[in-house]
This record gives sequence, C-alpha cells and structure tokens, in this order.
Amino acid sequence: MAASAQLVIGIDGGASNTVAVLADARTGATLGRGEGGPSNIQATGVESALRELNAAVVEAFKAAGRHREPVAAAALGLAGVDRAEGLEVIRGWADLVQLADKITIANDATLLFAAGTPEGWGLAVIAGTGSIAFTLDARGNDARAGGWGYLMGDEGSAFRIGLLGLRAACRAADNIGERTTLLPTYLKALGSDDPREFIPAVYRGKWDKAAIAALAPLVLTAATSGDATATAIFEQEARELALTAAGAVAAGGLSRENVPVALAGGLIRESEMFRNRFLHELRGCGVSPGPVGLVDDPVVGGVVLARRLLVQ
Repeated sequence: MAASAQLVIGIDGGASNTVAVLADARTGATLGRGEGGPSNIQATGVESALRELNAAVVEAFKAAGRHREPVAAAALGLAGVDRAEGLEVIRGWADLVQLADKITIANDATLLFAAGTPEGWGLAVIAGTGSIAFTLDARGNDARAGGWGYLMGDEGSAFRIGLLGLRAACRAADNIGERTTLLPTYLKALGSDDPREFIPAVYRGKWDKAAIAALAPLVLTAATSGDATATAIFEQEARELALTAAGAVAAGGLSRENVPVALAGGLIRESEMFRNRFLHELRGCGVSPGPVGLVDDPVVGGVVLARRLLVQ
C-alpha cells in the first residue's frame, strides 16, 4: 500500500477547540494527535476556523513523526457546518490542502453516534459550553433541536448555568429575591468583595463566554449544598436540556422507547448529578433512554467514520 492509503484522519472541531487524530487505516490505532483553537465557522469566522483546522492536522502529523501527505480517508465532525455554504467552505479547504482521497463532513454530533452508541444511531446530546441534541436513525436520517447559540438558546449548557448563577448573584447583591451563597461564591471566583466588579469583568472581557461557562460547577456545588437558588437553576436547566433532546427525538421520528443515547460535553460528562437529573427529566418528557454512552473523546468517532469510508 502507498503510505497515504495506510492512514486516515478524524477531526472534531467545535466552539472551544479542534482535535485531529492521524490513525492507522487497518487497525484504527492513533499515530498522532494534534490540537488547534475553535473551528466553528459561524462563531469564529471562516479564516480563523480554517487556520485552526489546518494547525490541528499539522500537529497530528508532527506528533506521528511523519511528513504531511494526503491520507486515504478523513471524517470531519464540525460545529457550524449545518448549512450548505458551510459544507462547501470546508470541502474547498480540504481540496486545497489535499487532505484525503475520500472525505465526509458533517456536524460534530455525527462523531458521537459512531463513538457512543452500539450501532451508530440514536440520540446524541452535547452539553458543554453550548448545547444541542441530534438524532440519527438506522437508515441515516438525521434531525436536531437546540444549537441556537448563547444569545438565542443553549439551554442546559455550562454557559447558561453559569450566566443564571451570575444573574442570581447580582439580584442577591441588590437584596432582591432569596439570599443565595452564589453571591459570595462568585465574588470569591472573581477575587473581589465588591459585586459591582461583576460589571467590568463581564463587559470588558475578563469573564468571556468560556469563563462564564467555567462558573457552572460552582452552581452545581451550591445546589449539592442545599442552596435553593442554585438548586432551582440546576433543575430548570436539566429539564430544558431534556426538552431539547425530546424535541430532537420527535423531529427525527425515533421510537421513544429504549433509545440509545450518546452524551458529550464537559458539563454532562463531568457532573454525574447533572447527568442523572437530565436522564430523569428525559424520562419525564416521555423518552426512555436505552444504553447510555459517555463520549470522552469524540474524535475517536471521526476515525471510525473515516475507516468506514474505505469499505464503502
């Protein structure tokens, strides 16, 4: 076999970072792993997204100790490519850099089905900085709900929970509503004893979207300790994420019984409490989850999909 025919690449690109894995086409074994910054073309712009995609591929080859060359197949799961123009932009880049002989490009959730469900179909839910739910049936038909971004949606995401906690802290600072430990907790995180310092932190960029999302564990910890305000936020957002997931199931026409579920994103993977509450609320929405897979590394699904291209 030519060198390129021995290799495949899986790429997972989202709002936080981009990961590329160079793997052996025969075995799927990882040969090199590279990382770049965000590659969601809707959030960061085309130029920046393509630069980070390229950087991740370059680093994967470097980590494998190989010169960059076209590979046999590549599977890209990228946030922000649901519209036709997004797909064309990425395909144009892949052709320009001669990424692979065979290529598939889809939303990053497609990687979750390959990596987190027994037969490659079911319900995939991402709850990290943002949130979205997808379904894929056994015939390859897909549907989605959520994914509207932090201004219009992202219910059940780390950003949403962190933001609602911040709002609650501000109201508490004004002596409005219930007292909550979120006020002193957020002030400690900021390194200040003045609630008015929240204003420059947020509006001048110290607490950007990622930083606010990173505050979500503080809300969950406060809920665990019995804080009523934090508990209400936690329960509300788990419910909202379940509603989003149930909406995707309805849109995709999947059976509501014994649905395989793949879960990804730092919030839902790392917080067992939030994950269990979400699954409880999902049942309350009339969707009975079957096997539940936690996807620690979605890019593994990219390697699986790339290898499948070689036998099609």
